[in-house]
Amino acid sequence: MSEIRAEKVWHNGELIDWDDARIHVVSHSVHYGTAWFEGIRCYKTSRGSEVFRLPEHIRRLYDSCRIYRTEIPYSREAFQEAALQTIRANNLEACYIRPIVLRGLGAIGVSPRPTKVESYIMVWEWGKYLGEEALEKGVKVCTSSWNRAAPNTFPTIAKAAGNYLNSVLVKMEAEVRGYDEGIALDAHGLISEGSGENLFLVRDNVIYTSQLVHAILPGITRDSVLTLAAELGYTVKEQALPREMLYLCDEIFFTGTACEITPIRSVDDRPVGAGVRGPVTEALQEAFFEIVEGRVPDRHRWLTPVR
Repeated sequence: MSEIRAEKVWHNGELIDWDDARIHVVSHSVHYGTAWFEGIRCYKTSRGSEVFRLPEHIRRLYDSCRIYRTEIPYSREAFQEAALQTIRANNLEACYIRPIVLRGLGAIGVSPRPTKVESYIMVWEWGKYLGEEALEKGVKVCTSSWNRAAPNTFPTIAKAAGNYLNSVLVKMEAEVRGYDEGIALDAHGLISEGSGENLFLVRDNVIYTSQLVHAILPGITRDSVLTLAAELGYTVKEQALPREMLYLCDEIFFTGTACEITPIRSVDDRPVGAGVRGPVTEALQEAFFEIVEGRVPDRHRWLTPVR
């Protein structure tokens, strides 16, 4: 991925220059991973620039902070408006949005409670996370040797920076082994998710996905796919899934803000179905993109206009 850059960053209520958006090396988040963030997309639609499920993303950010006893000193509505303000300030029609709340200066001990809470919102132009061709041709993945955290260790419902050290291990292992992405199992050996994506499996036209108890992030795109699948008439089952289901499926696809809906063409060098994007994945992609591109009315009120 090329270097990202924009003109302005929102910091604690003010727009500052990109190069001035810095934190101190003694910030608590640098030493202990105490930062909570979101990934959100703004799409160029037929109606203008619109942000996909902005209130839901900001709510999840506030939920993540609440789990870690961190209070954001702005209302959710004010934070949403700050995201829109940052997009406008950078004159971007389509972009990726990264709000982040972190623990800064104040103490270097494990407890973050004496430290200052800092809030930033960054935006930048960003294409397809797994590549332009991935949406059609799919990606090659492996099952990682690294498992997700056991229950009552790290709260996986929180989108916390420290949690992503596990994702880093999953992703790097996949890359050095020649794969595009890795799939992690949970502490009990059941299917969890990708390094930064939720996972769906299709067998005999039934769609399966893991439950939240299997150490997955409650994805906003995942939730959208559940809604769209029901509208298209598919049966969707959220349940425990053994690893071998990865080798028996007709289709598998990732979902997430960055990857959107990306098919998987092989797992552990075994082709998924015919080794190409399947009809269920394609139907869900079409339903998703016609909404986010503004080709159909926003019947779910998922899009927030930037202006």
